[in-house]
Amino acid sequence: MLSLQHHNATRHGPAGSPFNQSQGDAQVGVASLALQVNLTLDKISAHGPIAAALSMSLGVLSNIVALIILANAYNRRRSKATFLLFATSLVATDFAGHIIPGALVLRLYLFGGVSPQDYHSADPLCQFLGGNMVFFGLCPLFLGCAMAAERCLGVTRPLLHTSLVTATRTKLSLAVIWLAALLVALLPCFHMGSYIYQHPGTWCFIKVLEDTAEADVAFVALFSGLGLASLAAALVCNTVSGLTLARARMRRRPCNRRSARSHDIEMMVQLLGIMVTSCICWSPLLIFGLITATRSYSGTIGADLATYETLMVMGVRLASWNQILDPWVYILLRRAVLRKLYLITKRHVELKDSTLRHWEATSFGSTEKNAVNRV
Repeated sequence: MLSLQHHNATRHGPAGSPFNQSQGDAQVGVASLALQVNLTLDKISAHGPIAAALSMSLGVLSNIVALIILANAYNRRRSKATFLLFATSLVATDFAGHIIPGALVLRLYLFGGVSPQDYHSADPLCQFLGGNMVFFGLCPLFLGCAMAAERCLGVTRPLLHTSLVTATRTKLSLAVIWLAALLVALLPCFHMGSYIYQHPGTWCFIKVLEDTAEADVAFVALFSGLGLASLAAALVCNTVSGLTLARARMRRRPCNRRSARSHDIEMMVQLLGIMVTSCICWSPLLIFGLITATRSYSGTIGADLATYETLMVMGVRLASWNQILDPWVYILLRRAVLRKLYLITKRHVELKDSTLRHWEATSFGSTEKNAVNRV
């Protein structure tokens, strides 16, 4: 800016000429605009690391508390060991998915991010961060679907569940889930898609905004398709399990099954919480990414590029909250907490009914007494 001002002062006429006055006004406007942009960037650089650090701390604390709760529940209740093994694996995956990408994003924040000119640079940090985003994005969705399928089999076909579902097969299923997510995340290594820096230069993901190729669209379609299919399958399985438990509740089975039903209800409430959290947190990124890549490949994104950049940032921020909210499903929707909520609600309803009956009895008595007095 100083060199530009010096160039204008030596090139043009006297200082009092109208042309120089207009140039000076333009320079003042540009300087004020640059000052506003610098102040905005300073605010972003100041608040970005703080927000990322607070979010990371909250996620670490939540996952540690949930792991402790699940470990204690596993030691007490071997009857639901399969579900607890899946749940523990989900929380452990969320914990790793919060620590590793979160540390990399925090590092990018502290170094001011990447300039737009370097978004397409395929450096190892971006490739690693993009692979982590895909891997730790698919794993919770796959695990939530597997948990819903396991509970659906246990509720609808308990004898078949006992013969098929074992600890060894559960661990094998977990290994297959992690391996499948890893293979999808490694596809760019075989030139099937690519990872690049995303706006505002502090995270990496599949190329969806500019210069999108067929391989990128196929990669996004695979990622979004697998994620949405997992959510849909979990929804179907949880609906079937819920309807089965509701029918069993209405038939009023013998009391010796009350404890088993309470465990089933606890697990179904937790699965419902996981499913709702995953749908809210991951659906925007899965849908926005697919739409953005399709429009970018067809060349119709045009002047809406800034809008889609904002949508992608909103989607990834919501997705990052899934790893913070998932542990709270096990913290808040435990059997002990649900029992306390049930007792509080029941006590409140009984108090309200007793007050209403007392009011009705008192009103009836006073009305009867007044009628007798009138007679």
